[in-house]
Amino acid sequence: MGEILDRVEARLRTALGEPDARAAVTFLGTDRFEVLRFVDSQGGSGVVRYATLGMSAQPMADPSALLADPVKGPRAELVLSVRAGLADTDQVLRPLAVLAASPQVEGVVVAPGSSLDLGEPLWPGAPFSSVLVGEPGGLVADLELDAPLEPVRFLPLLPMTPNEAAWKRVRGARELEERWLARGTDLRDPLRASVPLD
Repeated sequence: MGEILDRVEARLRTALGEPDARAAVTFLGTDRFEVLRFVDSQGGSGVVRYATLGMSAQPMADPSALLADPVKGPRAELVLSVRAGLADTDQVLRPLAVLAASPQVEGVVVAPGSSLDLGEPLWPGAPFSSVLVGEPGGLVADLELDAPLEPVRFLPLLPMTPNEAAWKRVRGARELEERWLARGTDLRDPLRASVPLD
C-alpha cells in the first residue's frame, strides 16, 4: 500500500509540481487520507489544485459483491481545480477527504459521469455541494501498476450547483457537460452561477 501511494505522489508531483501544503484526515475504520495543494506559480494561470492521496491504496469494490477483492478493482484519486484568491477554497480539504473515503465508508465505486454529494457546501459560502466526476487522463496521466492491479486514474471533480445536480440526475452527465461547453462555463470559477438550464 505504501509503495503505491509513493508512486501516486510522485506522479502528482511530476504533473503538478511541488505541493505547497498538505493535510491529513483519518475517519473511524478507514485508512488515512491526505489532500495535497498545488499552486500553479509557473503557468501564471492563478489556478490552485487539490489532489487526494490515499484513495488508491485499496481497489474500489462493487457494492453488490459479497466479498471485496483485495487486489482487483479500479483505483483512483480525485483532483479539484479552482481559481485562486476568489473564495476560501482551502476549506475544501476535509470535504475532499470525505469524498475520497466514500469507497471505503459507503462501498461506492467512483467513476466518470457519477455524482458525489456532500450535503453541505464544498467550502464556506460555496454555491456547490456536489461534484460531477470527469474523465481521467487529461491533467494527470494514469499510473500503471504491476498486474493484476488496475492502473490508478486521476479523476477531475467538476463542482455542480444544486440546480445542475438535479438537472444531471434527470438528463445525464453528458448533457450537462454539453450545456457547460455551449455556454462557455468557467468550471474553475469558485463563485460561478448555475448554467442556464431552460
